[in-house]
Order: sequence, then structure tokens, then C-alpha cells
Amino acid sequence: MNVEARRIKPAPIRRTLRVKATRQKAFDTFVAMGGWWLKSHSLVAAGQKDVIIEPHAGGRWYEIGNDGAEQSWGKVVAYEAPERLHLIWSLNGEWTYDPDFETNVEVTFAEDGDHTIVTFEHRDLDRYGEQAEKIRGDYESGMDGGWRELLDGYQKAAEAG
Repeated sequence: MNVEARRIKPAPIRRTLRVKATRQKAFDTFVAMGGWWLKSHSLVAAGQKDVIIEPHAGGRWYEIGNDGAEQSWGKVVAYEAPERLHLIWSLNGEWTYDPDFETNVEVTFAEDGDHTIVTFEHRDLDRYGEQAEKIRGDYESGMDGGWRELLDGYQKAAEAG
């Protein structure tokens, strides 16, 4: 068996949150990403002003810098408010945008009484090749908290008055 065949595919990053908000508010808060995304997690030299997810399949996912510069992060595959959001994350292992590089981020929103169950999954991390496990660790809980800290910020924003 060759080395490639023995390589174990890294597991997707999965997280489930029980958010005290309506499904619509939970969805709207998620897609208004600039309100909760960590400003330190920016690719724009001037710093991040906002993060935009265009509200339709085929739309762009990008950040706007304080100087007005735009930096693509990926694209929208499905925008099904308030049930589901599917995005392509096109940041490669060097933290640069590559339109030919794709991992998938999918978020679903399910009603649960006066709460919403938000299920987050970032998958296809094997596409990072040799860096896959390290990047998975960074994305999951490294790099100043990774998705864990980002999603904690999202939950606080969604539950805010």
C-alpha cells in the first residue's frame, strides 16, 4: 500500500449550537458575518470593515477593508433562508484566495422551540494535502480560536437583544 492510500482523510469540523433566537434571526445574524467575525481574521492590509455574503446562489463571499478594498474568500452555493447556507471557502494553505481551491462550509438552521439548532460543518479539508491535519487543527480551535471562537461570537450576536 502506498503512502497516499494510507493517508487518513481529516474529519470535517463540525459544531452544533443551540441558539436562543428564532430561526430567521439565527440565519440573518450568520449571514451578516461582519457583525460577529473577528476583525483580527482579515486578509486586507487596512483591516476589516465588513464581511459580505451575497444572498443568492452564485454570489460572492468576501471582506471589505477599512480602505474599501475587497478580498474574496469564496462563493455562495446555496442561500436558502432561513434553513440552509452552503459556501465555498477558497482560502488555500497559504491564506490566500485561490478561485480553483474549494472546501465546503455548510450551515443549517432548525427550529427547537424558542431556540434554533445551528449545525456548522467545514468539510473537504483533505484538499489541503500535506497540510490538512495542521490546518484542520488551526481552523477548529487554533489560530486565535478558529471556528470555535468565531462561532461563539456568532452565538452571542444572535442571542443579543
